[in-house]
Amino acid sequence: MYMDRVGASVESEVSSELERARILITGLTGVAGVDVARAFADLKARLVVHTTDLSPELVELAALLSQSASEIRLHTLDISTADCAAKFAQTSAQAYGGLDVAINMATISSAEIQAIRGEGDLEALVSAKLAPLAQLTRVVANRMNLVLSEGMVLNVLKMPEPKDRRSAAVAGFARTALAAMIANEAREWAGKGIRINGVGPRAFYDGSRTGAYLTNEPDVATLALHLASRRGRSLSGHVFDAGGLDF
Repeated sequence: MYMDRVGASVESEVSSELERARILITGLTGVAGVDVARAFADLKARLVVHTTDLSPELVELAALLSQSASEIRLHTLDISTADCAAKFAQTSAQAYGGLDVAINMATISSAEIQAIRGEGDLEALVSAKLAPLAQLTRVVANRMNLVLSEGMVLNVLKMPEPKDRRSAAVAGFARTALAAMIANEAREWAGKGIRINGVGPRAFYDGSRTGAYLTNEPDVATLALHLASRRGRSLSGHVFDAGGLDF
């Protein structure tokens, strides 16, 4: 359980601070991102939620979120490319006159890992996953800057827990690419009070690495609340390790 940096009482401490905060959540499905969305909805935040999953589980989740959140707007536009992501980010950033927090989620699936046949395939896959996140980050951060909002963007790249050297190599490459993107964006927006952080896959499969890391979605939700609050305003440019975020 990831508790070294983030205390268990974060939600109770930031409830009044984040009430009616403007929160963008992308990459939500009926089973992925649920705890993150509910954490902010329970604090009476105003949500802009993006999903391409119109399953019964997602419809039920949207109804549940609408009961808690101050407001909620649901979008189903395609944001799988950088251009589409940029257009959506422009729309979402204007939903409530601006955004305070953006949480963008992308997933590398087991099937996508198995389909990799060489270095070129790996580079293409990771680039395809990170390009929309990068565009969302830039457009949202620019909007925050324009309306003088000292906001936060958290980009989450998920994949199954590595079980062999091959999948560990994929996780390592993906995390390195994510860290480079986060570092570049954090430097770009540092002087404007906008924090950029990430959650990336842990590239170890044999228990050789110790230390705190995120182990499940509630951990990610707790981290997101922390980073969105005043307590997290000193953190930018960080990539937090995660294991097994393949929900």
